[in-house]
Amino acid sequence: MERWKKLERVPAPAIIPSYGPLTGMRVLMTGSIVAAPFAAGMLADYGAEVIHVERPGVGDPYRGQSPVITSGNGDEEFVLADSDIPDDEKVSCAWIQEARNKLSLTLELNMKIPEIKEIFFSLIKNCDVWMENMVWVEKLGLNDEMLFEVNPKLVIAHLSGFGRPQFGGVPEECDRPSYDPIGQAEGGWMYINGFPEPSPPGYGSSFINDYISAVFCANGVMMAYINAQKTGKGQVVDVAQIECMSKCLNDTFVNYFTLGRVKERAGNHVPVFQPANLYRTKDGYLYIGAFGPFVYERALKAMDIDVEKYPHEKAGASREALESELGRELDRLIDKWMRARTSEEGQAILKSKKVPCGIPRNAKDLANSEHYKCRGNWIEYEDQTLHKKVTAYGFVPKMSGTPPRVWRGSPRLGQDTDIILEKIAGYSKAEIDMLKGRGFVDPMLN
Repeated sequence: MERWKKLERVPAPAIIPSYGPLTGMRVLMTGSIVAAPFAAGMLADYGAEVIHVERPGVGDPYRGQSPVITSGNGDEEFVLADSDIPDDEKVSCAWIQEARNKLSLTLELNMKIPEIKEIFFSLIKNCDVWMENMVWVEKLGLNDEMLFEVNPKLVIAHLSGFGRPQFGGVPEECDRPSYDPIGQAEGGWMYINGFPEPSPPGYGSSFINDYISAVFCANGVMMAYINAQKTGKGQVVDVAQIECMSKCLNDTFVNYFTLGRVKERAGNHVPVFQPANLYRTKDGYLYIGAFGPFVYERALKAMDIDVEKYPHEKAGASREALESELGRELDRLIDKWMRARTSEEGQAILKSKKVPCGIPRNAKDLANSEHYKCRGNWIEYEDQTLHKKVTAYGFVPKMSGTPPRVWRGSPRLGQDTDIILEKIAGYSKAEIDMLKGRGFVDPMLN
């Protein structure tokens, strides 16, 4: 009998503290940069026990995304790391932010090796969710059916560029490799972002497609998990980067199917109502968005523009109104009003009249924002590679009854290999040493 069949299920959490609304959920994640780790990380922030599987001696490439830092000397807490510094003494800023609250297990994933297959199945039996973005899992000797035999309640989440053929599609397309910009381009998002021709389509940083795909993935996992708890039956969640991007395009497809209209780029200007644009000010920029007749009226009054001369229906309510002589004239008046003031002055006037507006903020602005500080958006924890406290972005959403927390900073490569194999997969110390000796897992790094 296979080893995993003799195992008793180990309730979660077995290693991490209990906290948050997802305590009791365990997630096995075999993905790397960026979508699958972020999806798992969102669940980890809210109490799920997340095991991040990394290749022995290699780890998730996310650990090495530039800029990479190490502990500083003297007055500098952190400095940019050079190539001479050992890998286990340096870490990327991205890893510090995104890998917190996770357990790191090093494990080769070639299921054609019986010992590795046993480890993996032992973990699958003890997990509620398996999440991956490796795409070609069949080449590793894995398929969904064999995992449902091990754990019928398992939720399987596949994250790929073009979707898996089991859910339809052209097989050659499903087999394509993908990264964030590919999803933005092929999913239609890139085409409608940026300024009109001759400017090229615009890429949305930072990895916006990966993050949107991760949110869809986490949402799909939660729906499937709730259903599995009620019915005892797991299922597959198929998340395609291109489809996540297409889902976020508002009226683009109904526009095409009903009106035959292909949506084009409009820069920072919303082409179907105004005021809705990023305007130049004395010292920078200020965005104003005023949808609907009531907000429109408040906006014009705040800028001392005659509402009767520029009625909403004729100057601000539609694409036709914006393109009319009256609409263009109104845009010029708003532009003149903005250029006569600093961004903060313009925002103060508009805010006083309850008109939605915003100044494009950079990292320094937000780091010093009193609102962000009072919202608790900056949190501190000790990074496990640097052994120093770091400041990172906190949690979204906030929760009143079961708040999220950081129980530990981002792990060193293989930091939790021993305890995961022992406590969850049921291996003895001697067996773990044997696995290390054969190179299937890394020894725990100190």
